[in-house]
Amino acid sequence: MEPISHVNGAAIPFGRKNVDTDVIIPAHWLKTISREGLGQGAFEAVKTEDGNVFVDPQYEGAPILIAGDNFGCGSSREHAAWALLDMGLKCVIAPSFSDIFSGNAFKNGILTVALPQEAIDRLMEVAQTDPIDVDLETQTVTTPFQDRYAFEIDSFRKHCLLNGLDEVGLTLGKVGKIAEYEDKAASGLPFLAKTVASAA
Repeated sequence: MEPISHVNGAAIPFGRKNVDTDVIIPAHWLKTISREGLGQGAFEAVKTEDGNVFVDPQYEGAPILIAGDNFGCGSSREHAAWALLDMGLKCVIAPSFSDIFSGNAFKNGILTVALPQEAIDRLMEVAQTDPIDVDLETQTVTTPFQDRYAFEIDSFRKHCLLNGLDEVGLTLGKVGKIAEYEDKAASGLPFLAKTVASAA
């Protein structure tokens, strides 16, 4: 996955609370085996509402979504994170997130930032006219008007996002230790090596 250190740009001021994964990506989109194109189905029902922000040209290609409390609740479908990525989103800011959604977002390289409702309200206001800046290194969200909000993030998740490390990347980073273990196992437990060789 791509490393994230800084996300800057337009932010979609959605703000709705209790948005579940079926709202993010409806079930009939889950038949696909590809992640590509899921952005078209993202927030499909919301896009039919008058005046919704997802069809506003001002927010086309925006890398940030500002959402309401309990974002991503409902099912555990990873397609929700895939759909947001396909929309071009790199960061979601909300007062709170479903644990499963937050985990899926992290594993797919999306930064989730939890801030108090007062901060969300202010960012929703700023997003109407100006860009927002999210700095993962300093763990801050700022605006052109000197607003500055600090956020917490697990140190392991921060490390992975900054370095673009998914589970495969983390494993590949231990290739030396894996090879060392395999060499020791082959010399200390030769019967295992023979078993593996004969099975292959």
